[in-house]
Amino acid sequence: MTETAEQRVPRTRILADLTPLRTSPDYRRLWFGNTVSWIGQGMTALAVSLQVYDITGSAFSVGLIGLCSLVPLVLLGLYSGAVADTVDRRKLGLFSAGGSFLLSVGLAVVTFAGVENVGLLYAVVALQAVCFALNSPARSSMIARLLPAGQLPAANALNAMTSTTGGLAGPMLGGLIVGWWGYRAAYTVDAVTFTASLYAMWRLPSMLPGRGEKGEQGEEKGEKGTAGRASVLDGLRFLGTRPNLRMTFFSDLSAMVLAHPRALFPVIAVVWFGGDAKTTGLLVAAPALGALLGSVFSGWLSRVRRHGLAVLIAVSCWGAAIAAFGLTRQLWPGLVLLALAGCADSISMVFRNTMLQAAVPDEMRGRLQGVFIVVVAGGPRLGDLVAGSVADLTSPAVAVTGGGIACVLVVCLLGLRWRGFARYDARDPQP
Repeated sequence: MTETAEQRVPRTRILADLTPLRTSPDYRRLWFGNTVSWIGQGMTALAVSLQVYDITGSAFSVGLIGLCSLVPLVLLGLYSGAVADTVDRRKLGLFSAGGSFLLSVGLAVVTFAGVENVGLLYAVVALQAVCFALNSPARSSMIARLLPAGQLPAANALNAMTSTTGGLAGPMLGGLIVGWWGYRAAYTVDAVTFTASLYAMWRLPSMLPGRGEKGEQGEEKGEKGTAGRASVLDGLRFLGTRPNLRMTFFSDLSAMVLAHPRALFPVIAVVWFGGDAKTTGLLVAAPALGALLGSVFSGWLSRVRRHGLAVLIAVSCWGAAIAAFGLTRQLWPGLVLLALAGCADSISMVFRNTMLQAAVPDEMRGRLQGVFIVVVAGGPRLGDLVAGSVADLTSPAVAVTGGGIACVLVVCLLGLRWRGFARYDARDPQP
């Protein structure tokens, strides 16, 4: 009997499974290009924030940057998914990555020219969000076409490593480069790094929706088709009749809306730990570091078959870690708990992404990834509002610990309501 890709995963593997990078040159180029460009974009995000503050001296003006990026992501998320289900995803990815590249070049050019205009910076941030909203569903939908189903958990763990590395290394390098050589150097480096993503997209084969995806042995399966008119409403109707897919979004919203204390970190740093801005930075970095470690030590994830159960457990661990963080008043135990929460979130994201790729027909993947963008972009912001409101009405401790407990309870209730989610088996993915 032929051994499948899943059966070949060593049972002793602990570190990240690099099989997708070894077996698929297209995925390897895409992963490397995304990693480099994520770091560059992280540098630019920090540089824009610093430049806006230098020009205005206003923290409120810096905060508007987040609004400029959030609105396009939420408004265009669903529509961009429908576009990805209509056109050649390679061309859409290449077009949107090219747009991001030109925006980075534009930032470098105007900065070299000595132009300092906050409105221009806001416009560039908004257009970058538009390009990301178009690129993300197309790029995510490609993964299941490049790899067999058994390698999707490993690929998603590697993708999580890309985003967390960019979130950690990008701002750090950006701060150093801005401090040494100024804003124009940071924007120039970002433009140069984006060429890696462009090259990766350029080398991909054509990816019209509905052409089928790779099976366990890497062969194409499914009927050949042509891209037709994709409707956002059709995608939402499809999601409305697929309980397992809905649960991937419900579980994430439970964590991000109910137990997301990021907005309280500045207050917690001072009131609980007697710290300052550096303490706030540690609190912000701890979940990202935990997520990175979760990706690095993700080799065992490919052996898990009950993906729905794994999501429920991971989200419950997130809530429990956040609740425990709300009870501690010592910094280092608090940082460890936040890192554990970040690790649990990384594991949840791997399996949720895998389910969206494996259990969704190829012609619907773009639209479901569009919903994913809206949830990922909007959930944490709504969580910031909930945490801040509860803290004002009660206390930060109640907001954090109560939110963590509420997350665990809601996830358990959701699991009891849709019991089939816990029985989801990767060997027979049912949406």
